[in-house]
Amino acid sequence: MCEKPALQPFKIIPVDQAVGMTLAHDLTEVIPGKSKGPAFKKGHQVKSEDLCRLMRMGKNNLYVLDLNEDQIHEDDAVGELAAALSGPGVLFSGSPREGKLELKAAYPGLLKVNVDALVAFNMVDDVMCASAHNNTCVVMNQPLAATRAIPLVIEKTQLQRGMKIAREHAPIFTVKMFNPLKIRLIITGNEVYNGLIQDRFQAIVERKVKALGASLEEVVILPDDRSLISRQIKAYQAKETDLIITTGGMSVDPDDVTKSGIEDAGFEQVHYSAAVLPGAMFLLGYNKNTSVMGLPACGLYHETTIFDLILPRLMAGEKPGKKDLAKLCHGGLCQNCTPCRFPTCPFGKSG
Repeated sequence: MCEKPALQPFKIIPVDQAVGMTLAHDLTEVIPGKSKGPAFKKGHQVKSEDLCRLMRMGKNNLYVLDLNEDQIHEDDAVGELAAALSGPGVLFSGSPREGKLELKAAYPGLLKVNVDALVAFNMVDDVMCASAHNNTCVVMNQPLAATRAIPLVIEKTQLQRGMKIAREHAPIFTVKMFNPLKIRLIITGNEVYNGLIQDRFQAIVERKVKALGASLEEVVILPDDRSLISRQIKAYQAKETDLIITTGGMSVDPDDVTKSGIEDAGFEQVHYSAAVLPGAMFLLGYNKNTSVMGLPACGLYHETTIFDLILPRLMAGEKPGKKDLAKLCHGGLCQNCTPCRFPTCPFGKSG
């Protein structure tokens, strides 16, 4: 027995007979090399003077919607999709543009994307959502993602399938607010301590932490002395310190004792090395309410390093571990572009 053909959700009207009809959707005009956007918005009533432009746009026919109870217009569907996808720190307007809604950041912070759930959502026919990368620093009103229903009219069953996935894995999109961490810095190295060379690390660290709203409370310069480094870290821990940063002394030379000094300070977790270049000889540790980062010397010579990937996550209240550092391997090779384009580049994005 043959199935009955599906009822069409619209009536086709030749464009030269469309004067007086109300458009059921935005009509996009593309001018190669110049612009792309809606020439006529949904709800526009077609006038005789519109006909020539519509024909130049290749519109030989227009549609009048005739929906049944199992169907929904793309503009109504996309509002429901956006609401289901959005978590804390994510906003969207109520006015779709060409059937699409953008999700934007409500405040500065770290974008978190449930990537597996987003893929599952996009496996549903007739819905889609594209996003920026997970763990991207964002500013207020920055676009994070965009979603839409693919057809002009979507079956409610497909809409409900997409929304079910989004709700079961909610939130798929979140912006974590940066915490105003109190940070203290230890600069190590005999050559700096003895005044043979001028330190450049303090200015780099200060610029990067202040950009995310943290404060650099204190800075000391120490020689390559394991016990002095350990005692200074303990002294910092006794104060109101959220994050301790050390610079230098992280490689394999006999004089490089910063790593040992950090370990002697009694951190409960210490992870040494990251699958990132530049930044392989990186240390990350935790003890009670204090985190520690050991920055290798590459931070002096490269604009973007492992520091730029992990600092925002600590600022957002996360505690990346060994697996997180390993997951940075795919995309963890900096291309050393001139000029540096980070964060609008692949560096560190897969983690």
